[in-house]
Amino acid sequence: MPHSARPTVTLRDVAAAAGVSVSTASRVLGGSSRTVAEEYRQRVVSAAAALRYTADAAARAMRRANDSIAVVGDDLTTPSMGMVAAAMERRARDAGAFVTVSSTHGTAERQLETVRLQRALRPRALILTSSRLDTKALGGRLLDELLGYEREGGRVVIVGDTDMPFDSISFDNHGPAKELATYVAGAGHRHVTILAGARGQGNVSDRTAGFIAGLRHGGIEERHIRVSHCTVNRQGGFDAARRLVAEGLEPPHAILAANDTIAIGAMSAFRTAGVAVPDEVSVTGFDDIELAIDVTPRLTTVSLPLAQAGAEAVRLALADRTEAEHLMMRGQVVVRDSTAIRVV
Repeated sequence: MPHSARPTVTLRDVAAAAGVSVSTASRVLGGSSRTVAEEYRQRVVSAAAALRYTADAAARAMRRANDSIAVVGDDLTTPSMGMVAAAMERRARDAGAFVTVSSTHGTAERQLETVRLQRALRPRALILTSSRLDTKALGGRLLDELLGYEREGGRVVIVGDTDMPFDSISFDNHGPAKELATYVAGAGHRHVTILAGARGQGNVSDRTAGFIAGLRHGGIEERHIRVSHCTVNRQGGFDAARRLVAEGLEPPHAILAANDTIAIGAMSAFRTAGVAVPDEVSVTGFDDIELAIDVTPRLTTVSLPLAQAGAEAVRLALADRTEAEHLMMRGQVVVRDSTAIRVV
């Protein structure tokens, strides 16, 4: 009677038996040059022997040849994303890897399409940067695709707010926004317009909520707080400020912009209209991009650790761990020349 074929043992089976991640098992059995803790290495080797695991040499060679970290971002043209990506590239180069970058324009469909393409290319790790990534996006299809990629030995890191079960780095947008708005209220401004960016965008929505909380805490009446939505770029800030000038700015007035590019656009519009910053209106931003100290007047803002987030994302992508790590980063208020103290 012929013997039945022995069931194929997969890398996932070995990882489960050893109690480690698929990526760790892959590094031990795939000849990776990256160091794995001796305890985990012994567990993987023992589990592979017990299960009679035989690695696929072709797949192992492909994994070893592809040392890229694929970064999937919403918008690659923003200064803040440029700071994050540059830090990622530096950290990856130091670790002997390299970074590729793709843009999704912030749509779930493009995110799914790009992840599927990258999964086929088998990068060493995937880093997704987005204001918000949800497990229920597209009926869970994006989550399924990312989980499938990790089962194959990859690593997923998310930079942004998420409820997905991967390594993640998020920013506290609400707390520093409240602190900045409290400062503006304390400086004597009694009429404030928030240039809030696009509706429903996670990070700028959290900043807007923080601004409102800080202004109320600082004693500004709700009827004197105006929220104006605009495109999240320089032109959006320019157009929004030009409309405010046409409608009239009640003194003492301040503009709280959801990010620095909006704020810089607004200052340009005020300058064009002959409205002096900060003599007639104070302006603040958020992010502390490099241009914030090059504009005149220098921009009061919230400095976020963007470069640190980029470097940490690559560290997480290359780390040997069995449990996901979640980091929360917080910015700090930086007062410069674009705000003035008003007589209360």
